[in-house]
Amino acid sequence: MTNRNEAGWKLEQSYQQLPALFYTETNPTAVQAPKLIVLNKGLAKQLGLDVAFLESKQGEEILAGNTIPEGSLPLAQAYAGHQFGNFTRLGDGRAILLGEQTTPTGEKVDVQLKGAGKTPYSRGGDGRAGLGPMLREYIISEAMHALGIPTTRGLAVTSAGESIIRETLLEGAVLTRIAASHLRVGTFQYATAWGTREDLEALANYTIEKHDKEAAQREDPYLHLLENVIERQAKLIAQWQLVGFIHGVMNTDNMTISGETIDYGPCAFMDTYDRYTVFSSIDRQGRYAYGNQPTIGQWNLTQFAITLLPLLHDEEEQAVELAQDALAKYDSLYEYYYITGMREKLGLHGEQDEDEGLIDDLLSMMQRYEADYTNTFIALTFGTIGETPMGKKEDFAEWHKRWENRRKSQDRSETESQQMMRASNPAVIPRNHRVEEALAAAVEDDDYSVMNELLHLLSTPFAHTKEQAEYAHVPPPQTAYQTFCGT
Repeated sequence: MTNRNEAGWKLEQSYQQLPALFYTETNPTAVQAPKLIVLNKGLAKQLGLDVAFLESKQGEEILAGNTIPEGSLPLAQAYAGHQFGNFTRLGDGRAILLGEQTTPTGEKVDVQLKGAGKTPYSRGGDGRAGLGPMLREYIISEAMHALGIPTTRGLAVTSAGESIIRETLLEGAVLTRIAASHLRVGTFQYATAWGTREDLEALANYTIEKHDKEAAQREDPYLHLLENVIERQAKLIAQWQLVGFIHGVMNTDNMTISGETIDYGPCAFMDTYDRYTVFSSIDRQGRYAYGNQPTIGQWNLTQFAITLLPLLHDEEEQAVELAQDALAKYDSLYEYYYITGMREKLGLHGEQDEDEGLIDDLLSMMQRYEADYTNTFIALTFGTIGETPMGKKEDFAEWHKRWENRRKSQDRSETESQQMMRASNPAVIPRNHRVEEALAAAVEDDDYSVMNELLHLLSTPFAHTKEQAEYAHVPPPQTAYQTFCGT
């Protein structure tokens, strides 16, 4: 067997420091005939893992869950969550945490197998995942990473060599997912609902050690933790809005404490700008629509704050006041990150009072004229807005004059302004029809060339190459998609 150090595995399982309430030791269920489908070689090297080993038969067996790497103590995590507003007891129903990998830079990251078989939290499910949904998560998460948005990432997708039953028979697969951690708002809700104050304190201390070490030196470490999580999430959701990303299922079990995007189920990037856009097939009320994401983020953070009340102060009234003061900062934090990002997308240096009006008026026209979100900003960047339907409208011409005057008034050159726009407006996003095209070729025809080309173009979204321009085309008008969580 390959030596642990030769393979690069440096795993430990710090999660077992927590009370047993929070996990159950669970081994992956072996699959029949594992085959490595895609390996993220760049990420593997960052993790200190040997690429040749991962591509070998031994590597495939580990990535499929058939073999446990040295240092791993596999477990499934317990957590709860508000799913579409309804609170329920959950847990890793098809994911198993192998442990934490220590990277060459000393960073510790979670290594998790998604689709690795039944766990005590499977709730009647088979614990498996389909090849298509796992490849989809791999594509979208890599696109998010390239856009500079905090996210979990896929190290590998390995086919199982066996079918799973959903609406039809699907090829099974396992995604190896890397994350700063898999701690969620729902983990804290679980502690509050089914644990003791001591359990909650142990979880909070563990979280601080992983994500907010400086908080441990403060007199109010748990308030500092709350404030940091609020800021991370405010920034993350602003980043989503700026690129037109719709998560689809912003349940509290899908909101990380680390501030990473997690659980790419019914998610997508907007084509036509519409703040009411919903991609989840089960979100019939539009709870998680694009325009609602900032508000839902605050709602989820409120649930997190509620779990911390016993730790914020011994007097409940004072604990509530501290939590409310922290939550009151969310709106201004979100607005700061969002408006700052929008100024960059529009090439606006500095701050002027008229900026918010410019932004709001542009979005209103994009909504009214059904403009493509990404392509509108590309057209503004390169001066081709006249070629778009909105560019011929009188009210847009008036807006455009205001925008040009604003840019002329700043102490930066037009070249500097355009450079800012080029670096802020992606040339290519993983449009749904392109992702579906890649998945169909991969799953139905065993042709991964379409996916590999898409991944290549998505890896440098701000390059603005001729090849990327081809991928900027919008889908045919009759094309409509519903996305599912793949469970």
